[in-house]
Amino acid sequence: METALATTAGHDRPRLAQARARDMADSDPRVPATVLTGFLGSGKTTLLNHILTETHGKKIAIIENEFGDTAIDDALVQKNSKYASDEEIIEVLNGCICCTVRSDLVNILRKLGQRIADGDLRLDGIVIETTGMADPAPVAQTFLVDEQVKSFARLDGIVTLVDAKHIEQHLDEKKAEGVVNEAQAQVAFADRLLLNKTDLVTASDLDRIEARLRAINIVAPVMRCSQSQVSVGSVLNIHGFDLARALKASPELLNVDAPKTKHDGTVTSVSLDQSAPRHLRLVKKGMLDLQMVQAWIGEILQAEGGDMFRMKGIIAIAHAEERYVYHSVHMLFSGNYDEPWGSDEPRDSRMVFIGRNLNAKALAARFNACLATPENMAAKGAKYRFAVGDRVECRTGATEWTPGTIYALNYRDDQMPQGMVAPYQIELDDDEGLIWAPKDHDSVIRMIVEDGDDEDDDYDGPSIREVLRGVGLEQHAAAFEDQEYTIPVMQDFIEQFGRESLDQALQKLGVASADDRRKMADVFAGGTAGTEEAPEAKGEKQHDHDHAVSLA
Repeated sequence: METALATTAGHDRPRLAQARARDMADSDPRVPATVLTGFLGSGKTTLLNHILTETHGKKIAIIENEFGDTAIDDALVQKNSKYASDEEIIEVLNGCICCTVRSDLVNILRKLGQRIADGDLRLDGIVIETTGMADPAPVAQTFLVDEQVKSFARLDGIVTLVDAKHIEQHLDEKKAEGVVNEAQAQVAFADRLLLNKTDLVTASDLDRIEARLRAINIVAPVMRCSQSQVSVGSVLNIHGFDLARALKASPELLNVDAPKTKHDGTVTSVSLDQSAPRHLRLVKKGMLDLQMVQAWIGEILQAEGGDMFRMKGIIAIAHAEERYVYHSVHMLFSGNYDEPWGSDEPRDSRMVFIGRNLNAKALAARFNACLATPENMAAKGAKYRFAVGDRVECRTGATEWTPGTIYALNYRDDQMPQGMVAPYQIELDDDEGLIWAPKDHDSVIRMIVEDGDDEDDDYDGPSIREVLRGVGLEQHAAAFEDQEYTIPVMQDFIEQFGRESLDQALQKLGVASADDRRKMADVFAGGTAGTEEAPEAKGEKQHDHDHAVSLA
């Protein structure tokens, strides 16, 4: 879409036109309507929540548009809409507001207008949050050509949020002939541009991006922000819409017979909703295991982050009293516990995926595999390194390790953080009690290695002292000799547990220098040992504990 809004007499003319529009609008009794647009994940819902918390006493009708079949954002704005007024007015449209559900938008607006005419409703404003895949021009057209809507509402402005981290790849995306580039259309049609997520890019990146935005839309003011934090006055009642400028961006704006917006057919949405009717539900009922969900999302971010434009959801986690809310844009992820579930609220999970070439059946299968059922939890436990009865030692202090025996898998008690299930419960030796390990990793729990080995009897190679003397580290030999460690013992340790655990053991023996520990690992392994990979999947939020925790 090749669009640029320009003026014929410099920058003063649009300011004068805007001032005249403001003067006219100040005397206009109609309800001002604001359209929030911007590509997927640009921060529209965050901005909407900010608006609602800053407009106490105002009565604002909110029209939420979700690209998928399942609504997520409405649940995230409901509590803040109650702050704004004593009456909650939220309407949700599922589908693309610029094409498939335009008639629904008209009907909602007409109903609001009728309630105002009947004296049943007073409105200070209307805010329409479009889906990230919407072309804003057809939405604006609703306020310009429908007589019933025009009679009570005026289009105040199109506010476009721009994701500074990802906007360029969407502006550069090549589309088939006749297919709209939504990101370009949203920038071109804006009356305000909010360059959001500035904390995720450099200053030079921001300057380059802003120049690109101005090349598409020279008139709309550009405001930089992070977390969608801007003053409400820069978004609502801005008197920013100018029909003449809008017609330059979209010549067919007033043509009600113009063809519908054509989108990229490879970009679709998949909704996984446990509250859907059974015959429409792709997933099974039940709460999910937090660790398995995080691992699954991490896999998606790593393998499909480029094509997964947006993920968002509200998840019912086993052993958690609060809703787990997550968002992701491409490979950026954030997730945390939100407000508690209501006493009468069904604990159903809802997840929405928007991206290219999505496989709904595969996503549903992975969702079901994360349910905290006995079968899934048993499968999870089968992947652990240790089984019940295995001998291990646990880190019970900064440098202290205590031996014990695996007592149970997938342990949970009420003293643990919500949603957490520990991989192991361990019974310590000498009646020291039961503890739990927060993760299945050598930094917390490892196999006990006996000091000696029958293979030592046949070993006729150099001693540890001789080996260390050869690399100039003989000063450390006594620590090994005190423990009766031999070269075969050290080699066996490396083969079983890897270099990371060896490095920790050497620190415990007093080898402070990382370079010395590396030399020792090389000589003990004979130059053949590999390095150990980090165990955590990306996108997984780790628990704060890095040691085994007492159950007392």
